[in-house]
Amino acid sequence: MDRDKSVIDFLVIGGGIAGTSVGARLSHLGEVVVLERESALAYHASGRSAALFEESYGLPSTVALNEASRDYHFTAHGGVTSPRGLMLVGTADNTDAFDKDLKDMHLDQISLANARAMFPILNETVTRVGYDASAWDLDTDRLVQNFAREVRSNGGTVRPLAAVSAVSRTAKGWNVTVGDEVLSTRIVVNAAGAWVDEIAVMAGIKPLGVSPLRRSMARIPAPGGHDVSDWPMLFGPGEDWYAKPDAGALIVSPAEEVLMPPMDAWADDMMLAEGLARYEAHVSKPVTRMLSNWAGLRTFAPDRNLVLGPDVADASFVWMAGQGGYGFQTAPAASQLVADLVAGKAPQIDAGMVARLSPTRFS
Repeated sequence: MDRDKSVIDFLVIGGGIAGTSVGARLSHLGEVVVLERESALAYHASGRSAALFEESYGLPSTVALNEASRDYHFTAHGGVTSPRGLMLVGTADNTDAFDKDLKDMHLDQISLANARAMFPILNETVTRVGYDASAWDLDTDRLVQNFAREVRSNGGTVRPLAAVSAVSRTAKGWNVTVGDEVLSTRIVVNAAGAWVDEIAVMAGIKPLGVSPLRRSMARIPAPGGHDVSDWPMLFGPGEDWYAKPDAGALIVSPAEEVLMPPMDAWADDMMLAEGLARYEAHVSKPVTRMLSNWAGLRTFAPDRNLVLGPDVADASFVWMAGQGGYGFQTAPAASQLVADLVAGKAPQIDAGMVARLSPTRFS
């Protein structure tokens, strides 16, 4: 029987790294339309990420996705990685937290002299340093555009300014209202970031109970006129602040997690001041001014594992959700897992990890 060409195979709601990556994978299985509510892809959380690829960063299921994503990040389309390095700095006041992070993140403890050779403005407050050279910057824009280009090259469509206002079940799948238009699809893929539960409610699907958590960032001038391009990313134990080189400047974050409704988030001034103070406590150069600031919403499922695959109540409603702060580094493997599950293929990662990521765990 011929396929009804008026019904799209896969309608992906969300044009961040989650939506573009899963759209690219599904475009090899049928017609794909990716809907982005804003004027450009990756406008919200994806476009505000200090993306780093560090394989051991995250819960075990996240690490499994990181490991399975490595080859793609380094080789696909010429790769999207560049060397960065990750440095954990501790003081006499946070020995236990430092030891935990050193072990959990598989960091090597290095001398203060070696640390200052890499990050020369560390002050005398810093007493211990952990380091991992195998942490890499990710070119986030290039990664998103590579996936979007794959969608288009396989005959799919990426539509900006396409806010979804209604989702309803039909005999053939779903009707999705975008402006004055109603699109029919066999399968809805919910990759809407902070809005995933809102999309689920529209569709009559039980929401996950996700938490969109704000994270603020400040961009400051390079300290003391230093060339910071080769400096590593700097973390405090427990990730209560971090600093990362960014186009000749530094971005500094208090790494806060403040529950917010889905929205175009903005930075909190008091929280930024706290984060900058934590950073300043470890360096010899004070912050004299701020170039810019912004915030994004990192959206977590209740157990903080990603949510990947068909819904337990309706397999034609597929989740690509709960990326938290791990969306970019997990995207290649997470999107492939979703496509494999939709196609009925055996996933490439361990079955136990697939179960930890499945929406069925909430049934």
